[in-house]
Amino acid sequence: MADRAQVMAFRVAAHGLAKRGRAKPADLDVLDLGVQEYMPGSLQVALAARTTADFDDDRLLMVWAARGAPHLHRRRDLPALVQQLWPLTDADAAARIKSGQMPDAGKLGIEAFRVTAAAFREVLTRSMARGEVSTQVSKRVPRQLTYECRSCKARHIGGNIWQVAGLAGGVEVESRGREATLGPIPGAPPIPSANEGMADLIATYLRFLGPATPAEVAKYVGTTTAEIKRVWPADLAEVTVDGKKGWLPASAVKKFESPPTPESVRLLPGMDPLLQARDRDLLVPGRDRQKEVWRILGNPGVVLADGEIVGVWRAKLVARKRVDLTVTPFGPLTPPQRADIEEESMHVARARGVPSATVTFE
Repeated sequence: MADRAQVMAFRVAAHGLAKRGRAKPADLDVLDLGVQEYMPGSLQVALAARTTADFDDDRLLMVWAARGAPHLHRRRDLPALVQQLWPLTDADAAARIKSGQMPDAGKLGIEAFRVTAAAFREVLTRSMARGEVSTQVSKRVPRQLTYECRSCKARHIGGNIWQVAGLAGGVEVESRGREATLGPIPGAPPIPSANEGMADLIATYLRFLGPATPAEVAKYVGTTTAEIKRVWPADLAEVTVDGKKGWLPASAVKKFESPPTPESVRLLPGMDPLLQARDRDLLVPGRDRQKEVWRILGNPGVVLADGEIVGVWRAKLVARKRVDLTVTPFGPLTPPQRADIEEESMHVARARGVPSATVTFE
């Protein structure tokens, strides 16, 4: 029998947040899971919370990965990752691309992924503006995968299938924002013929965000619980946390049973890998606090102190010279915690490429 404090301590250690090291980004364990880019600069903040090394690492690239969200991954991991994220069945494919914009898209099943990936490979032969790629890919996919855009009076490919098929289509996300560009991945793995390695993907999730259930893994992947249960690995260890059953890889049980006591303070960005767990009641007890962490738009960063998420923070870049942080704690902070947050703010400044930071506590 374990409690949530033990789970949090295990996850903090697994994510490399118990002690900041000097490893280059591609050598961080958390890159097994991938690091999502949520907002400009969030990737660098996530890396800065884990290492003092420079952020540039040509062994990494940005791709649309889990749920079609932009993630930083190792180049060498792409052959396995593209097969792990390929749909298991037509029903799985339909669940991943379900959208009010494309009510009939799910009927195509896995074929929706295949034709979209093939269109990407035909169109994307050089670095191109995202809008140009969208226009050309939209012309090459079945009508069920597009929708009528009233503002520009043209049919566009739906966002769901566009991004979840991007990795199989060999798409690198070169930049985002108004000047977003996409490019072909050199030596991209071929379009899969079937899913391979979903059990490995499940085990990776559990190594970093376990103990967890099939339902929680399904939410992370963007599919149904039934699909994940079909491929749930048999070689997992069952553990009970506060009366709730969950699973871990057998290889992780020893670390789970005796994790190091978290004694660090970290400023994590919105959608940091630690926040990707789907058991939000465990991560952040209390619905009011959860609403502060996971918002409809514009998630803030979180303050992780001694293994607990104790508040949120927002940052404002000032004249490219400093970053001003506003910290909103969930409860009283101790003087040492405040001092540690102020010290941590310099790592956010480093991540944002400025020499200084200020902290205001609300």
